[in-house]
Amino acid sequence: MKNKPDNRKDNVKRIQKNINMTIHNMELADDMIAKTVDEKTKKALIDKNERRRQALSGMRHEIKDEADAQAKGYK
Repeated sequence: MKNKPDNRKDNVKRIQKNINMTIHNMELADDMIAKTVDEKTKKALIDKNERRRQALSGMRHEIKDEADAQAKGYK
């Protein structure tokens, strides 16, 4: 079985889409936090949003690296 060649042409676009969806999910979770009275659910959502914030940091770093590589022709 032959591996597919590495195609990085759409990485910046894909990462940006992931960033946008993560932010959207955080906003939805914030809305749920504001509306729920269940402390266990609130804590779970707060914890999940914290993990999302950490993931966003990594994705932003990754998108910068990919954009730089793309500008340099992936060399």
